[in-house]
Amino acid sequence: MREEIHETLSTTPNFQTELAAQLAELMPEVIADGKVDVEKLTELLDGDAAETSERFGLFWPGKKRALRAAQEPTTATLRPDFEKSKDWDTTKNVFIEGDNLEVLKILQKHYHAKIKMIYIDPPYNTGKDFVYPDNYKEGLDTYLEWTRQVNEEGKKLSTNADTEGRYHSNWLNMMYPRLKLARNLLTEDGVIFVSIDDHEQGQLRRLMDEIFGESNFVAQIVWEKVHTRKNSARQFSVSHDYVLCYARKKMQEPGDGGFQRSLLPRDNTSAYKNPDGDPQGPWKADPIYANNPYDADYVITKPDGTEISRPSGQYWRYSKATIDEAIRTRALIWGSGSSMPMIKRYLADVQDGMVPVTLFSRVFAGDNSSAKSEVKDLFGGKPLFSYPKPTRLIQRLIQIAGVGAGDYVLDFFAGSGSTAHATMALSASDGIFRRSISVQLPEPTLSDSEAASEGYGDIAALSRERISRAGVAIAKNFPGTGVDLGFRAYVLIDTNFAKWKVSSDVDRNQLEQHLFDLRESSSEDGVSADDLLSEILLKQGYSLAEQIAPVDVAGLNLRSVGDGIVLAYLNEHVKPTLEQLRAVTDEDPQRLIVLEDAFQGDDQLKTNLAQLCKSRGIEHWTA
Repeated sequence: MREEIHETLSTTPNFQTELAAQLAELMPEVIADGKVDVEKLTELLDGDAAETSERFGLFWPGKKRALRAAQEPTTATLRPDFEKSKDWDTTKNVFIEGDNLEVLKILQKHYHAKIKMIYIDPPYNTGKDFVYPDNYKEGLDTYLEWTRQVNEEGKKLSTNADTEGRYHSNWLNMMYPRLKLARNLLTEDGVIFVSIDDHEQGQLRRLMDEIFGESNFVAQIVWEKVHTRKNSARQFSVSHDYVLCYARKKMQEPGDGGFQRSLLPRDNTSAYKNPDGDPQGPWKADPIYANNPYDADYVITKPDGTEISRPSGQYWRYSKATIDEAIRTRALIWGSGSSMPMIKRYLADVQDGMVPVTLFSRVFAGDNSSAKSEVKDLFGGKPLFSYPKPTRLIQRLIQIAGVGAGDYVLDFFAGSGSTAHATMALSASDGIFRRSISVQLPEPTLSDSEAASEGYGDIAALSRERISRAGVAIAKNFPGTGVDLGFRAYVLIDTNFAKWKVSSDVDRNQLEQHLFDLRESSSEDGVSADDLLSEILLKQGYSLAEQIAPVDVAGLNLRSVGDGIVLAYLNEHVKPTLEQLRAVTDEDPQRLIVLEDAFQGDDQLKTNLAQLCKSRGIEHWTA
């Protein structure tokens, strides 16, 4: 009956293995003895493969290791934190506390090709302390130790001073695997925006060219972050940062799929009036000549016979045919005497919005000062974040990305929580209800900081509080809109299942002890049913916002997912009877999940359940 029972995978996907499987599907002749024949692959790509090692690209010490870090599977999972959540039962927004490298791997199963827009404001490589666990390179074990989830040895901190020989390499090793994983999450028409300053702009541009492809470069935006000159600057007073924009797949021709930037809404249409009751609607008068040449020269004859030529040094903006059509439809405003006519520009004919430009002024997108003011307004005048981004900047990016109702905006360097705040605020103002996913490392606040004095021990806690307070403010400013102002809180942890924790290089004595331990339990002591279910659902490909409720069936306490689409029995201490399991299958779920240890070694019971599920067309899963 093994083929009738599905087992939940213990880890996230192995990207190396999956890539080889895709190659086997596409080109089976390159697979020999279960391995990729690189020479054969090169032969098949003749003409498209580089013939020399002298090629253009970005190379640095540690690049191969950084790539392996992205490909390495993880057993990590996310534990729901109900107390730190807001509106758990109704919200679709998510806040995750943890190392974003591990979290991005976890998100691959469900959110692959489902994220419309990613915005990140990663740590800038300024030559000061680069305080993250081992420069973000060591994965789950380092994260757990750093956050004292494993032992009490303290947090491992490392710096990245500009005097260090691997100054750029350390930063690239941190960014490379995260961007590789992030690309997988974008929809075909998805887009990523990355804020950066001059220190690593050049390296980041080449890194993203490699990961996303040069052809998917969309724009390099210059954002005016400050408006005051710093006279203490040694060379130039820097007043800008950059935002790099890359598409998952940039649309080349209309209709061929991929990302196409959206137009920005027009902020002011009040100039369009309809004083004469024109049936074509509101209009504004527009000159018919300009400084830029138009290849036409003609004379306009007014109704009173006055002939009008273009002014000296000026040029007609429109062709004679356009002017004649305007005369026919009475869309030309003649004026008196020898005055120059004007043409009506109708609001209905104006493009639905404005084409975005690559220079974002502080008036258009906010600046550092406005960003700090937003935080102060939420925290009683206290500037608890050092370098928040203005919500107006992120809202502009959301509009350009064309993020629609139900689409996801992901920020895996959530920091001050500006992205989640911006997403909620824009949704409330335009009625397009978007969703946000935020990921933030629990980086400790500085002991002498105002944030620490206010009781916020780490940035993740402070970020959650900012999002929560922003929701309260938005509800006051936009009452009754129905916008989602909550979030589900999750925390990165190691797997809840002991059977998944053995590594491939464990010695024989450890393995024997591990197998002995499995006799007692496959799940860790003190783990709740909700913890177990969250991990199982993630590893089976469900979202972090599934509707889950406890239900009782024939005396068994189960969890119902999606209003009964999935039922899960996760109590290893109470063995169900066959009659009870028959009653559960009578509920007719699409999928039934039963904890392996709930059978308590009764293979006959397990087989009978498999038969019941098969007869009813129910998927039977164990974990």
